[in-house]
Amino acid sequence: MSYLVPSEFVTKMVDAGESKIFMSTRDTLIRAFMAGAILALAAVFAITIITQTGSPLIGSILFPVGFCMLYLLGFDLLTGVFVLCPLALIDKRPGVTIGGVLRNWGLVFTGNFAGALTVAFLMAFVFTYGFSTDPGAVGKKIAGIGESRTVGYAAYGAAGWFTIFIRGMLCNWMVSTGVVGAMISTTVSGKVIAMWMPIMLFFFMTFEHSVVNMFLFPSGIIMGGSFSIMDYLLWNEIPTVLGNLVGGLAFTGLTLYSTHIKTGAKRAI
Repeated sequence: MSYLVPSEFVTKMVDAGESKIFMSTRDTLIRAFMAGAILALAAVFAITIITQTGSPLIGSILFPVGFCMLYLLGFDLLTGVFVLCPLALIDKRPGVTIGGVLRNWGLVFTGNFAGALTVAFLMAFVFTYGFSTDPGAVGKKIAGIGESRTVGYAAYGAAGWFTIFIRGMLCNWMVSTGVVGAMISTTVSGKVIAMWMPIMLFFFMTFEHSVVNMFLFPSGIIMGGSFSIMDYLLWNEIPTVLGNLVGGLAFTGLTLYSTHIKTGAKRAI
């Protein structure tokens, strides 16, 4: 069968988390770099579509192409390892430690950021013809997103910070469901369909994704957005990362693991 039952694909989730924890530093960084770069290109693609068509829905329908590409190629996003690696620890896989999980998270964060930042510089160069002209409609749109989703949140103080945090939670509920979708089927078409649906939902709802933001906000600063690096870190990236961690693990990883691997006792007849 091309579809795996939940007990099978949740076991694959734990296996994948274990594998990533023991992966070499070199491979972890390369895979994370490419994942960040591809997702950044997908974000540019979607924003260009939205700018040209005026339709956020069309951009949201097409954005998942980047997510599908990177997972079919075996690359890793921080939002995915936030969910998979702790499951190997909870399952008490031999040799898996908290230090190993944190090491993986740190390397994937570093690789994702480097990949997204590289694309931010490359696309800023393209939009401005080597920083010699105005960035154009798409560049201005990216700069505007950066302002509204940093200083725009800061205007609400603690309520704004927790709004970002909750949007980060909701984001990785959907994104990690997309990661699981890549394991649900053994066919490419099945994997793509299963990944596409939750990623489209998160993007249209403008939830906060830490890796997408690693591109959007540095790119926005480069292209003239009126916010600072500190604004980006305090009023977006930090609460987004924390929300992604909590949401993905609580809503996806632990729920699937607890009911399909550590199932409750059956009721007596």
